[in-house]
Amino acid sequence: MSLLVLMLVKAWIIPMVYLDFELRRDYIVANLCVNRNRPQLHCDGKCYLAKKLAETKKQEESQAAKDYLASLIYQVMDTRQRFYFKAQDSVSEIPLVVTFNYTSRFAALLLADDIFHPPLG
Repeated sequence: MSLLVLMLVKAWIIPMVYLDFELRRDYIVANLCVNRNRPQLHCDGKCYLAKKLAETKKQEESQAAKDYLASLIYQVMDTRQRFYFKAQDSVSEIPLVVTFNYTSRFAALLLADDIFHPPLG
């Protein structure tokens, strides 16, 4: 559940920056805009929005790099656990007498086997 919430938050970061900009546009233009003293440029807070979007993308890229490094470290640690072998003592006995069981293919075991067979030759 928390992974789903985290994925939704990550997917909605940029739209939330736009929503914040639209909701606080008057305040941003009056107080936070770099060009608030030069209204002839008609910036209307777009400079602030561009700066916030650049910061957000930079944070996402750094988080993606951290996630990638974390996954690499996890894979290395996981392979150490996966390929950990423990030596076990095993005792095997070698039989002293070797016997071979051989039955000829030409010897009939049953009467039905003698009757029902492919024709020879």
